[in-house]
Amino acid sequence: MAAAPLGGAAGSLLQFLRLRVPRTGWVYRNVEKPESVSDHMYRMAVMALVTEDKQLNKDRCVRLALVHDMAECIVGDIAPADNISKEEKHQREEESVFQAAMKHLTQLLSEDLRKEIYELWEEYEHQSTAEARFVKELDQCEMILQASEYEELEKMPGRLQDFYDSTSGKFNHPEVVQLVSSINIERNKKIAATASEPCA
Repeated sequence: MAAAPLGGAAGSLLQFLRLRVPRTGWVYRNVEKPESVSDHMYRMAVMALVTEDKQLNKDRCVRLALVHDMAECIVGDIAPADNISKEEKHQREEESVFQAAMKHLTQLLSEDLRKEIYELWEEYEHQSTAEARFVKELDQCEMILQASEYEELEKMPGRLQDFYDSTSGKFNHPEVVQLVSSINIERNKKIAATASEPCA
């Protein structure tokens, strides 16, 4: 006999937890087995967890990282390949689609959780705190870290250059700057090694 479908709070929570989609930028570039939005947010949360910056509220950074892209689970994200300006992206996200998606998602939760998650999302969108600005840098850092991993898996160093180009000049936090520098040094060595290999 089939189990009855879950209703009420348990059914809503299950629906909330099943929202998982691949990140658009990797799909556009035909990356095999692209990371999902939730994969991206999880690694960002780990990055936030290991920050040494005592000026930041680490718990809040982790929460912001886990919430910041939730709307994209419904409407998809905007990737560098979409060629959309920062202003237009912000306008799209600020307007109906992303707000409606977040409201839909949070309606699946209890009132207290609904308010907490929506307010965290708004804090990130408005970049209104030091924590939100730090997490924004983690967002872009995680993207190029993932790009470097895909290039390595595909044995095609440099293939995803547009993702790096889209982050140029956007890193200011010392920890993130150092991490990005390490990613770039490692990646540039691989690009140089490939360029020096004799043609078949």
